[in-house]
Amino acid sequence: MTLLQALLGFGSGSLVGFSLGLVGGGGSILAVPLLVYVVGVANPHVAIGTSAVAVAANAAINLISHARKGAVKWRCAGVFAAAGVFGALIGAFVGQRVDGEKLLALFAILMIVVGVLMLRRRSGDGSPDVRLGRGNIAKLAGAGLGTGLLSGFFGIGGGFLIVPGLIFATGMPILNAMASSLVGVTAFGVTTASSYAAGGLVDWRLAAVFVSGGILGGLLGTRLARLVNRRKGALNIVFASLIFAVATYMLIRNLSAF
Repeated sequence: MTLLQALLGFGSGSLVGFSLGLVGGGGSILAVPLLVYVVGVANPHVAIGTSAVAVAANAAINLISHARKGAVKWRCAGVFAAAGVFGALIGAFVGQRVDGEKLLALFAILMIVVGVLMLRRRSGDGSPDVRLGRGNIAKLAGAGLGTGLLSGFFGIGGGFLIVPGLIFATGMPILNAMASSLVGVTAFGVTTASSYAAGGLVDWRLAAVFVSGGILGGLLGTRLARLVNRRKGALNIVFASLIFAVATYMLIRNLSAF
C-alpha cells in the first residue's frame, strides 16, 4: 500500500463512516466502489472482503453513538440479525464463486430496486413504540434471513437492505430503523468478513486505514442525522439519492460483464 493509497483510503473511509452515521447504511454501497475505483484495489473480491471488515467496525462504532440516544430497538434488531447471520454465511460462500465484475453489476441493480422502495415510504411515518411480539417476530426473522443472504452474496454490511427490511417487518420510523440496522450491519459484516478472510481476500492494513477515517466521518454523520430527521421524509430522500447515484456509476462501469 502506497502513501497515496493510504490517504485515499482514509478519505474514502471517512465518507463511508459519514454514510453509516447519517442513514445507517450505504457503507458498503460506497466502500466497494471507492476501494475499486478510487483507492485502486485491483481484485473486486479483495475489495469486497476488505470493505466488509471496515464497514463492520465502523457500524459498531456508530451503533454506540445511536444507542446512547435511545434510538436502537434492540430486541427487534437482535432477531433480524440472528436470522441474517445464517443467511450471510450461505450468501458469502456462493458470492465468492461469481465473477467479480458481474457481482458488482448485479449489486448496482439491487441498489436501484431498494432506492425506489425507500422513496415510496418518504412520508417517514411509523410507530416509535414498536416492540418485539408475535405479530412481527416471523416477519423479522424472514426479512433478516433474506437480507443476510444478499448481504453475504454481495459482501456488504447490508444497511441499505436492513433499513427497509426493519420498516417492512415492524413499521418503526426510519430513524429507529437506521439506528437498529447497525446491529445487523455489524453482525453481517463480521460474518462476511470472516468468510473472505479465511480465503485470504482481506487487505488488513487498508482495512485499518479505512476504519480510522470512518470514525471521524461517523461522528459527523450521526450528528447530522438528528438535524435532517426534523424534516418529514428527508432522510428517506437522502438515503435513496445516495443509492441511485452510486448504482448508476457502477452500472456504467460494469455493464460489460453481461
